[in-house]
Amino acid sequence: MPGGRLTQQERQQIALGLADDLAYAEIARRLDRPTSTVTREVMRNGGPAGYRADLAHRATEHRAHRRTAPSRDPHPADRPGDGRDPGAIGAFEESVTTVFMQSGLSRMPARVLAALLLTDSGSLSAGELARHLQVSPASVSKAVAFLDEQSMVRRERDERRRERYVVDDEIWYQSAVASARANAVVAATARQGVPLLGSSSPAGTRLENVARFLDHLSETLLRAAEQAREVLLAKPAPEPAGPGEAAGGAVDGQG
Repeated sequence: MPGGRLTQQERQQIALGLADDLAYAEIARRLDRPTSTVTREVMRNGGPAGYRADLAHRATEHRAHRRTAPSRDPHPADRPGDGRDPGAIGAFEESVTTVFMQSGLSRMPARVLAALLLTDSGSLSAGELARHLQVSPASVSKAVAFLDEQSMVRRERDERRRERYVVDDEIWYQSAVASARANAVVAATARQGVPLLGSSSPAGTRLENVARFLDHLSETLLRAAEQAREVLLAKPAPEPAGPGEAAGGAVDGQG
């Protein structure tokens, strides 16, 4: 089995396979590569609909060049010199980005969300995001607009009146609520078609079942989000007191 990086020719074969609607496993079999290699390659470079062989090849060369350059702090505006491993954090950020893309986000919104999520403050300006991700401010702005529309980030102004983008505990709750409401809208729309198609027709029955399912899903999600909201606000449990320490953390004065 060949090892090492994918060649430009292999990336062209991946693009052709995607155009033919082949499964990742079949593309990998034709390349004699692990399926995980093809999956990671596609998801890292725009997903099945946005994959371009030439762009993917240039992006890989760019990432390789960055790895050979002096390491940058993954969060220079947030936590310089904190002892964390920049390389490990960078790799983890790429993994988080890939997971977000697999859940349906396009690459740039996924990268922005991952960067904010892994920042201690949960807040970065457009310029900080652009420098961190090494993209244009326009790309950041477009990604943030999408995330804001989905209630996945919020905007605020700092003391210098600069706009900052924030992902905090409340955002995840609001995102769940927005998802539930979106399901409710789809359910209501589907139900409008039932009398048009006939409630006893196969299509009408299908639409009614879809509406009932989404209504139930929406209601369940709203209840679950409300019940789990306190989990988002929970603070880390204090470390247990060590030997010679009282329960309140004070050193025992005996002796």
